[in-house]
Amino acid sequence: MQWTTSRFSIDLTVPKVMGIVNVTPDSFSDGGQHASTLAAMRHCEKLLAEGADILDIGGESSRPGALSLPLADELARVLPLVREAVKLGVPLSVDTYKPQVMQAVLDLGADIINDIWALRWRESSPAPIQLSGMQVVSQHPSCGICLMHMHREPQTMQMAPMEGDVLPQVRHLLERIADELLGLGVEKSRIVIDPGIGFGKTVAQNFALLARQQELINSGYPLLAGWSRKSSLAAVAGTSLASVATLDVHERMVPSVVAAVLAIERGAMIVRVHDVRETVQAIKVLSAIK
Repeated sequence: MQWTTSRFSIDLTVPKVMGIVNVTPDSFSDGGQHASTLAAMRHCEKLLAEGADILDIGGESSRPGALSLPLADELARVLPLVREAVKLGVPLSVDTYKPQVMQAVLDLGADIINDIWALRWRESSPAPIQLSGMQVVSQHPSCGICLMHMHREPQTMQMAPMEGDVLPQVRHLLERIADELLGLGVEKSRIVIDPGIGFGKTVAQNFALLARQQELINSGYPLLAGWSRKSSLAAVAGTSLASVATLDVHERMVPSVVAAVLAIERGAMIVRVHDVRETVQAIKVLSAIK
């Protein structure tokens, strides 16, 4: 199985690790640590040295309660880094839902658009001629596309999470949007799906998505799992000595790695992580028994 992207055909017969590069001051885990282009490039190089197969650059926080970032601010954060990172010779993903950002980073040579809105976002005050994410990616000849499921939006998603059995709801939405892309001429090999762990789901629903992950994979698309440092891990890993309230995001490395391995065991082909070195090591242990 191959994931077709702008410059690379990524072999998904073996799991791939996507390293997270946040150029944001307010991300829930590493906000402000890589805000300058120089610091972010150093982080990119560090993740590659630790074994990352793909880099995922994001300029806007999508943590619960996060406010939308103005377009000009996101472009100012992301474009200088993309301009340099495309020279690293590895698949480069950009985490954005704004069509203008998608177009700009693809013009610079980015390989993958990773969209938490699964191409559904529309401007609240649309211009007379409005560009959509669906248009941008479908008109590109080969960029990779990751469609993520999100219930509501970052500001409200955890105020009123999904209800009932989330599996069919998640699968239906992602299949519907993927089918729309196919109808616009996008090759199936360009599309990957992400169930959106923590994006408008309860703790129990997130773990149901992991336990029954194969039901999503049966849709016929490779699956990307993004469990890294999520609060659901703190909810189950907390103890009387390290409760949910005190289990800092940087203390969630071990449960994050365990979740990544469990996701791979259940068929995920890409894991999106902060802790690249530890995840790569764990995947090697898993591979040794296969």
